[in-house]
Amino acid sequence: MCPTETKPFDQFIRNANIATMASDKEYGIIEKGCVGIIDGKIAFIGSDLSDYQAKETINANGQWLLPGLIDCHTHLIYGGNRANEFEMRLNGASYEEISKTGGGILSSVTATRAASEQELFVSASKRLEALIAEGVTTIEIKSGYGLDLETELKMLRVAKQLGEQYPIRVIPTFLGAHALPPEFKDDSDGYINLVCEKMIPTVAQEQLANCVDVFCENIGFSYAQTEKVFKAAKEHGLKVKLHAEQLSDQGGAGLVADYQGLSADHIEYLSQESIYKMAKSGTVATLLPGAYYFLRETKLPPIQALRDAGVPIAIATDHNPGTSPCLSVLLMMNMACTLFKMTPLEALQGVTINSAKALGLEDAIGSIEVGKKADLVLWNIEHPNQLSYQFGVTPPLKIIS
Repeated sequence: MCPTETKPFDQFIRNANIATMASDKEYGIIEKGCVGIIDGKIAFIGSDLSDYQAKETINANGQWLLPGLIDCHTHLIYGGNRANEFEMRLNGASYEEISKTGGGILSSVTATRAASEQELFVSASKRLEALIAEGVTTIEIKSGYGLDLETELKMLRVAKQLGEQYPIRVIPTFLGAHALPPEFKDDSDGYINLVCEKMIPTVAQEQLANCVDVFCENIGFSYAQTEKVFKAAKEHGLKVKLHAEQLSDQGGAGLVADYQGLSADHIEYLSQESIYKMAKSGTVATLLPGAYYFLRETKLPPIQALRDAGVPIAIATDHNPGTSPCLSVLLMMNMACTLFKMTPLEALQGVTINSAKALGLEDAIGSIEVGKKADLVLWNIEHPNQLSYQFGVTPPLKIIS
């Protein structure tokens, strides 16, 4: 008998080992289980059934069924590349030195402004395809390489097009306060006024972003300027998140928690005071091991303090042309384990349920539970811990999303 009693399943996945990720222990494993899907949502989870009705049955043959992977922090859309800066760093230049001489984010701004919307779509498509091939079903994409209204809107329109033309959920974020554009050299307050008074209202009116982000850092924007952006975002119904404590402790993570922000990202220099605030507000700590590795950072994020405080920890690629040109979530999971000493369970939580929380989507995706979207990936692995152990050789068998 069909467990729904009223209508057959659209899809029924049987004979699967399921890691629901709905538990904080042992991956929420159901051995030899099944999942029934109706209207794109999970309608049933349990032991395998012999009596059911379904339009399509998928025999998993004992393989592992997991939630779709989520990359909750990327800068996927940009023009050009910054391989020359990589070489400069290897020859001794620091990230700050490169930025102050017109390199860094500003070099990507120049290339992105010059690129057409179609050119940005084509280049970003190739990057997106690489992530989809690894089982990523949801991705956040930031603007931030325009630093003027026209180009910022252009980037966000490309993000929207990617979500419409590829089988992936795209969550767009407005990052106008990423760096100071050349037009506002020595006038950071003037640029923040433009972001708050013109850019955010336009982005909100055209419904091109779900969230607003800021780079709060000594080479970015100050605590006070960040708060001004947050106030403008809230006034226009947009959620907030933050690039925080990557190079120094600016108190940004505590600020984004004060504004009930979704996440504080990077956080190598995170303070205990900010950790307490994040725990209280439910703000997610998003770790970006690719940037940590690529910049050869030595200051580790306070992983144990985050654990002790109960702060959810997400993991993302931070794909960008300057400091993390990586397109592998699986590699980021491995780096989280090897560099940050996280466990394979924590790494998988970091790209499923906790990444969903970092996007405000934990009620819809990130775990396999009745009522959530059928956002699933089938893997030919012996155990879920294999995903953080081995990278580059483990493509998913099937994506159901």
